[in-house]
Amino acid sequence: MRVDLFDFDLPEDRIATAPVYPRDSSRLLYLPSGRPLEDRLVRDIPSLIRPGDVMVFNDTRVIPARLMGRRGEVNVEILLHKSAGDNEWMCFAKPGKRLKIGQDIVFAPGFSAQVIDKMDDGQVRLRFDTDDLFAQLERYGEMPLPPYMRRHANKNDNTAYQTTYAKHPGSVAAPTAGLHFTPDLLKAIDDAGAMRIHVTLHVGAGTFLPVKTDDTDDHVMHTEIATIDAHAADAINRAKDEGRRVIAVGTTSMRTLESLSTPDRRVRAGTVDTGIFITPGYHFKIVDVLMTNFHLPRSTLLMLVSAFSGRERILDAYRHAIAKNYRFYSYGDASWLEKDGAAA
Repeated sequence: MRVDLFDFDLPEDRIATAPVYPRDSSRLLYLPSGRPLEDRLVRDIPSLIRPGDVMVFNDTRVIPARLMGRRGEVNVEILLHKSAGDNEWMCFAKPGKRLKIGQDIVFAPGFSAQVIDKMDDGQVRLRFDTDDLFAQLERYGEMPLPPYMRRHANKNDNTAYQTTYAKHPGSVAAPTAGLHFTPDLLKAIDDAGAMRIHVTLHVGAGTFLPVKTDDTDDHVMHTEIATIDAHAADAINRAKDEGRRVIAVGTTSMRTLESLSTPDRRVRAGTVDTGIFITPGYHFKIVDVLMTNFHLPRSTLLMLVSAFSGRERILDAYRHAIAKNYRFYSYGDASWLEKDGAAA
């Protein structure tokens, strides 16, 4: 498909550069199946729940993945992208072209990395000289805020850019739909009769990259590591067998479920290196409802939600959101999208 079919104009003042408090006070654009859209709040979610719904959350934890170091006298900025083995990570580097295999980048006394490979797409593979990389990142790293925020992270972002249920470290971007949930809201969802389960997808920096090709067929996705354990797989499969809804909280949960789906509309437990690219025409096997934030023009995530709810319907909803002063992107407001046939 032509990438320009997924373009829209967004005023810069609609881009959220800081979160709102409390988290569940964000706005929620509700797109019910077969009915007009409604303006709601995130804290209204329990009223949208049906007893027996299974809500799937991504429990990845964002790591402080941006590091400033030196190669000799040259400053080098590193953004960790994806784990590649023991103490090895695929990274983006600035400047990266002049880095050579075998060179060392020093971040602090006793904390350095060696360039062990370079990729054609500009990534570098680094081997970190440390016994506990995550501890070093907590000490010297910075939260990797999206580039469109045009600012560096501050102390507040260390908690604001993290879900309240984050558990497994490995992401370099937050699963942003999950940022809206508070402990009280999660309890209210439980009280409404939903089952909450967790999957894990470690979000890579590729989520920030625009689609630079003219046609979706020519775009190459960066891969991410996704995991569903046996408990989660069993809960999802029982829900599908019994005709209950599966609600994906965020496109990362959606990609995890669809990446580990089977032709008979079930999921399997396991871990995959997924580069799934969902565009209009894709047949969803697992997800009935998607909660997600508002996405960038011409992005793979806008294509995903267009595949789920229809391109024209999504673009109309985005125009409504812009007119009504919704806040966009990672720290912005959210939408609740029902697939055709999912609404009562």
